[in-house]
Amino acid sequence: MRVAAGTLVVTAPLAVLVLYAVAGLLWVVLVSLGLWALAVSAGRAALADDDTAPSVSQRSVSRAEHPFLIMNPLSGGGKVERFRLAERARARGAEVVVLDRTGRQDVAEPARRAVRRGADLLGVAGGDGTQALVAGVAAEHDIPFMVIGAGTRNHFAMDLGLDREDPSRCLEALDDGVELRVDLGHLRGGGPVGPSAERVFINNASFGVYAEVVRSPAYRDDKARTILEMLPDLLTHQSGAVLSVRAGSLAVEGPQALLVSNNPYARGDSAGLGRRRRLDSGELGVLCVGVGNAAEATELLLRGGQGRGLTAATAREVVVDADAPVIPVGVDGEALTFPTPVRCRLAPGALRVRVPRHRPGVPRVAPPMDWRRVRALALTMGRVAAGRGTA
Repeated sequence: MRVAAGTLVVTAPLAVLVLYAVAGLLWVVLVSLGLWALAVSAGRAALADDDTAPSVSQRSVSRAEHPFLIMNPLSGGGKVERFRLAERARARGAEVVVLDRTGRQDVAEPARRAVRRGADLLGVAGGDGTQALVAGVAAEHDIPFMVIGAGTRNHFAMDLGLDREDPSRCLEALDDGVELRVDLGHLRGGGPVGPSAERVFINNASFGVYAEVVRSPAYRDDKARTILEMLPDLLTHQSGAVLSVRAGSLAVEGPQALLVSNNPYARGDSAGLGRRRRLDSGELGVLCVGVGNAAEATELLLRGGQGRGLTAATAREVVVDADAPVIPVGVDGEALTFPTPVRCRLAPGALRVRVPRHRPGVPRVAPPMDWRRVRALALTMGRVAAGRGTA
């Protein structure tokens, strides 16, 4: 059935093009495609916000005297070795520790030892999970933190405007850097008298079926494909704990998936795969998903969060409870478990981030296409043009 459907999808438009060409009307198709592209462009312009998000303020700083960098040789398929990051960092005067290849080493402990020895800057070459652990140590001691985007995706580095294609350019922050103040997420599990665990997050914490996706071995290599392939089926065959969410005035019972992010993601990003317009808004982003069937789940993902079943909000604190004593949580792409209830809070401006003065930057996020709103605008203007309404 799938092969037949795929064949029909490919051959039907080709057959239409051939028939139009035989009839000498191929130019109609080309003009229609051009008009369609123009309509999409005009629609995005009509829906764009009038103001752009203000950039994070930055200040010039002097060079760190005792920078300490931790590098994970397994991240990003071996970017640490491929870009000779350890050698280049040492040439710039940094002390570098390269983790072993077992993947079991505690990255926070060498960072704490370095601070006790007088380190005045901590940095990490690795994925977002490793970055978050050391960022927590840097925030705890109020010393600068440096991001070297050597992971597979590095969403945090992307939102900071860093060069993820060539992570060696991040090392320029050692010599010619500026400092940003950004927010830091905290996640704590357990009641006030029960067992508790705490973790910081720089990107997001995911619950429900989102957390199940993070536990998949394929997620680390290809986040987008794994989410698109697994999420619709997981949403419609939910198992495990039933969640309840409180985020400010918002209360949601039984969502199938929940994403709590350090600052909200751009509109239309229901899976946390895109950009955050800023990292210093002082608010958590909250995305709750509840759908009835696989079609609604697929629509939600493919239409950029414009489908049914999505609740979006912002809050300073989010409490996630469940009908189970322990639940899985994906923290910056790492699969963990926490005792319930789980509390997520934001510490505004808690993290000092040292970045290069010159970096690619974060382009403006294009607004998602809300075709219902575009259609309403078009019909309104059509009635005005026909003299049947007012602008």
